[in-house]
Amino acid sequence: MLGTSEFWQTFEFMFWWTVSGRIGPQPKDCLFGENLEESMKRFNSLVMLGAWILWKHHNACVFDGSAPCLQVALQAYRDELQLWQAVGAKGLRALSVGRVD
Repeated sequence: MLGTSEFWQTFEFMFWWTVSGRIGPQPKDCLFGENLEESMKRFNSLVMLGAWILWKHHNACVFDGSAPCLQVALQAYRDELQLWQAVGAKGLRALSVGRVD
Protein backbone atom coordinates (compact mmCIF):
# COMPACT_ATOMS: atom_id res chain seq x y z
CA MET A 1 0.00 0.00 0.00
CA LEU A 2 1.30 3.43 -0.91
CA GLY A 3 1.76 6.07 1.76
CA THR A 4 0.66 9.64 1.12
CA SER A 5 4.09 10.76 -0.04
CA GLU A 6 4.54 7.80 -2.37
CA PHE A 7 1.04 8.28 -3.77
CA TRP A 8 1.70 11.91 -4.71
CA GLN A 9 5.08 11.02 -6.20
CA THR A 10 3.37 8.42 -8.38
CA PHE A 11 0.55 10.81 -9.30
CA GLU A 12 3.02 13.54 -10.27
CA PHE A 13 5.09 11.04 -12.27
CA MET A 14 1.99 9.96 -14.23
CA PHE A 15 1.05 13.60 -14.87
CA TRP A 16 4.52 14.54 -16.16
CA TRP A 17 4.79 11.28 -18.15
CA THR A 18 1.52 12.13 -19.93
CA VAL A 19 2.49 15.75 -20.57
CA SER A 20 6.26 15.44 -21.13
CA GLY A 21 6.28 14.02 -24.63
CA ARG A 22 4.09 16.86 -25.82
CA ILE A 23 5.76 19.97 -24.43
CA GLY A 24 9.43 19.65 -25.30
CA PRO A 25 11.09 21.76 -27.96
CA GLN A 26 10.52 20.11 -31.33
CA PRO A 27 13.13 20.00 -34.13
CA LYS A 28 11.05 22.38 -36.25
CA ASP A 29 11.07 24.93 -33.38
CA CYS A 30 14.79 25.57 -33.49
CA LEU A 31 16.97 24.45 -36.37
CA PHE A 32 20.72 24.44 -35.88
CA GLY A 33 20.44 26.26 -32.55
CA GLU A 34 18.46 29.21 -33.89
CA ASN A 35 16.00 30.56 -31.33
CA LEU A 36 17.04 27.97 -28.76
CA GLU A 37 16.79 30.53 -25.98
CA GLU A 38 13.21 31.45 -26.99
CA SER A 39 12.24 27.77 -27.23
CA MET A 40 13.59 27.14 -23.75
CA LYS A 41 11.63 30.11 -22.36
CA ARG A 42 8.44 28.65 -23.85
CA PHE A 43 9.30 25.20 -22.52
CA ASN A 44 9.96 26.65 -19.05
CA SER A 45 6.58 28.41 -19.13
CA LEU A 46 4.85 25.09 -19.81
CA VAL A 47 6.77 23.42 -16.98
CA MET A 48 5.73 26.23 -14.61
CA LEU A 49 2.14 25.75 -15.75
CA GLY A 50 2.34 22.02 -14.98
CA ALA A 51 3.80 22.69 -11.53
CA TRP A 52 1.04 25.24 -10.84
CA ILE A 53 -1.67 22.75 -11.84
CA LEU A 54 -0.17 20.02 -9.63
CA TRP A 55 0.05 22.47 -6.71
CA LYS A 56 -3.58 23.52 -7.10
CA HIS A 57 -4.79 19.93 -7.51
CA HIS A 58 -2.86 18.76 -4.46
CA ASN A 59 -4.23 21.63 -2.36
CA ALA A 60 -7.80 20.89 -3.51
CA CYS A 61 -7.34 17.29 -2.37
CA VAL A 62 -5.78 18.19 0.97
CA PHE A 63 -7.88 21.18 1.98
CA ASP A 64 -11.18 20.72 0.10
CA GLY A 65 -11.45 16.94 0.29
CA SER A 66 -11.39 16.43 -3.48
CA ALA A 67 -10.33 13.03 -4.76
CA PRO A 68 -7.06 12.90 -6.70
CA CYS A 69 -7.81 12.35 -10.37
CA LEU A 70 -5.26 12.41 -13.17
CA GLN A 71 -7.88 13.26 -15.82
CA VAL A 72 -9.05 16.28 -13.79
CA ALA A 73 -5.46 17.52 -13.49
CA LEU A 74 -4.82 17.04 -17.22
CA GLN A 75 -8.05 18.85 -18.11
CA ALA A 76 -7.07 21.71 -15.82
CA TYR A 77 -3.70 21.83 -17.61
CA ARG A 78 -5.41 22.09 -21.01
CA ASP A 79 -7.85 24.73 -19.78
CA GLU A 80 -5.19 26.83 -18.10
CA LEU A 81 -2.92 26.58 -21.16
CA GLN A 82 -5.74 27.98 -23.31
CA LEU A 83 -6.19 30.84 -20.85
CA TRP A 84 -2.46 31.62 -20.83
CA GLN A 85 -2.50 31.67 -24.64
CA ALA A 86 -5.64 33.84 -24.73
CA VAL A 87 -4.10 36.51 -22.50
CA GLY A 88 -0.99 36.61 -24.64
CA ALA A 89 1.57 34.33 -23.01
CA LYS A 90 4.35 35.17 -25.41
CA GLY A 91 5.20 32.40 -27.84
CA LEU A 92 3.34 29.47 -26.26
CA ARG A 93 1.45 28.81 -29.49
CA ALA A 94 4.74 28.43 -31.33
CA LEU A 95 5.80 25.49 -29.16
CA SER A 96 4.26 22.17 -30.12
CA VAL A 97 1.98 20.95 -27.37
CA GLY A 98 -0.35 18.57 -29.17
CA ARG A 99 -2.95 16.53 -27.37
CA VAL A 100 -2.79 15.89 -23.66
CA ASP A 101 -5.02 12.93 -22.74
